[in-house]
Amino acid sequence: MPNHQELVTKLTEEITSREYSYQTKTIYTSVVKRFLDSGKNPRDFLLSYSDKSPSTIRVVYFALQFYHENVLHKKFDERVPQIRREEKLPVVLDREEIAEMVGVTKNQKHRLVLMLLYYAGLRLHEVIDLQWEDIDFEKDLIHIKKEKDERERNVFLHPKLERMLTVYGKKAHGPILMSNRNKKYNKKTIQQIVRRASEKGKVRKRVTPNTLRHSFATHLLASGADIRDIQQLLGHKNLQTTRIYAHLATKDIKKLAALL
Repeated sequence: MPNHQELVTKLTEEITSREYSYQTKTIYTSVVKRFLDSGKNPRDFLLSYSDKSPSTIRVVYFALQFYHENVLHKKFDERVPQIRREEKLPVVLDREEIAEMVGVTKNQKHRLVLMLLYYAGLRLHEVIDLQWEDIDFEKDLIHIKKEKDERERNVFLHPKLERMLTVYGKKAHGPILMSNRNKKYNKKTIQQIVRRASEKGKVRKRVTPNTLRHSFATHLLASGADIRDIQQLLGHKNLQTTRIYAHLATKDIKKLAALL
């Protein structure tokens, strides 16, 4: 029986051969390492994540499934544990809080990060991977390339974001966000930019990059956008995933009082 390191090496080879994203490779490898070190069977290992979000549990499940089927060449018969928990609504900022975060951020590159997250509703990794070739300034569109389990889609290029990109300095090709060492931004850098902006802007909520994406969707819905259009903009496969924003868009709900 191969040792743990040999199994992990085989896992990374299988992932690489299928050209999965770097993020997927990192997550799957981390999960399988923890699984091997735990000494647990797949079901007990999955149940150890019972306090995590459903999306986290699914990722762990898919990592174990990939490992068993492609490294051990065994059928994976486990099912995702049905763990019931109270659904938590995501944190959403109001427009004034967004404006304050952008306003207190003087670094142009950092300000651009915030605006890509909010004015385009991008995922964190989509901000990191965005290329100049993905911006269509003539059609006012941003093309988001397909990742594993995600949809390829177009997002509108908001006028404020277009102006920021122009000020930042348009290029013909290459990654939009590069560090002073000429390297692509990483996940931790984006998280730090958002956290510092929220602290400087005196936002009292817990703000993450995803908070700006949630705010993008909620503000659109509250302003009257069709939920199916928002589904397309966010790249959700399932409309039910997008429906959570209906609970957050309170602007139209308040107007209902005038009907009584």
